[in-house]
Amino acid sequence: MLLGGMYFMTKDELKIAIDKRIIELRSKEGWSQSDLAHACEKNRQAIEKIENGKVNPTIYSLYEISKALLILK
Repeated sequence: MLLGGMYFMTKDELKIAIDKRIIELRSKEGWSQSDLAHACEKNRQAIEKIENGKVNPTIYSLYEISKALLILK
């Protein structure tokens, strides 16, 4: 969406961008979905649903995933 000469993502675009970034970072670490799930104390199905855009993760879920991927230190 273009507003005042600036581009803002739609909700769907943001969701897709987050999903892709999680997959990218997880893959970069060489982790499976199960590895990431274990690291952030979630089940593999929860990670799969987030990565496939089937659910909208909470801010806290994103925080836990970020911590597990060592984005936040």
